Amino acid sequence: MTSHDQLRLLPWAGPDGKPCFLSTDDSESRLSNLADTLEATYLDLAAETLDHATDVLNLPEADPEDLRAVSTDLAEALGHVLRVAESRGQRLPQKRSIGS
Repeated sequence: MTSHDQLRLLPWAGPDGKPCFLSTDDSESRLSNLADTLEATYLDLAAETLDHATDVLNLPEADPEDLRAVSTDLAEALGHVLRVAESRGQRLPQKRSIGS
């Protein structure tokens, strides 16, 4: 059985909203590649969302509906980016502490 430390956090949640994990030694598996592609897509969309939000926030005539929509989009993008960061952080090689 694979330990939790060896599981990859996937960039999507299950139907119940709980995290999904992948257990594989093959970083080139179809599911690994799908997760990599989705992570890259989330990061690209977050950059586009940030650019759009900056444009809207720089408009002196931006109305509350526009600001609310941009805020909603930013919150969604941030959620995706945080999950990607957590997943990638878990896959970084662990530093050995001094004396270990």
